[in-house]
Amino acid sequence: MHLIFDGIKLGLILAILVGPIFFALIQAGVEQGIRAGAMVGLGIWVSDVLFIFGAYFGVSYVTRLVESPEFALYLGIAGSITLTLFGLGALLTAPKAGGKPQWTKNTFRASSYFSLWMKGFLINTINPFTFFFWIGVTTTMVIDGGLDSREAILFFGSIFGTIVFTDFSKVVLSKRIRRVLKPIHLLWLRRISGGALIVFALVLLARVLML
Repeated sequence: MHLIFDGIKLGLILAILVGPIFFALIQAGVEQGIRAGAMVGLGIWVSDVLFIFGAYFGVSYVTRLVESPEFALYLGIAGSITLTLFGLGALLTAPKAGGKPQWTKNTFRASSYFSLWMKGFLINTINPFTFFFWIGVTTTMVIDGGLDSREAILFFGSIFGTIVFTDFSKVVLSKRIRRVLKPIHLLWLRRISGGALIVFALVLLARVLML
């Protein structure tokens, strides 16, 4: 049972961190509704699942990869570019005016779903923090801690379940906040989200260059 509690605690720690994932979820939920925010979340969750499986089954190979001096640099540059592009996209476009969400039967098509899913997937995947987090957890708990497959399922399942629950809660809350926002507030939210993504990109780039 302690593995479940440990997993929930790690998931809650991730939930309270204010990073690019937080702003991506809030922006999608406020501007386009629960379904749009959930699609961004789905991209994030799929990315996390791939990281979990990759770290668990390929920890020895991934550890050697991480030890490469160029790895963190290339991953950081790619992550910085991705965050910058999404940030500029938010800064250079404006949400639709009015009190209704953007998605409707006619306008919210499969391409919109895919672009939202891809946004969440890329922001989470090309993020060195996500990569090193799952590698660190796997090495510490599974390899050094000697967890068997059943214990690992309980542990990682608790982390992942907490992440899904908290991310979706943020989306639902952001949708409710929209009801009291005016168009100018939506515009400022997009500007803040875009600016925050660019700031995270610059900080990430500075860190990898210094390392």
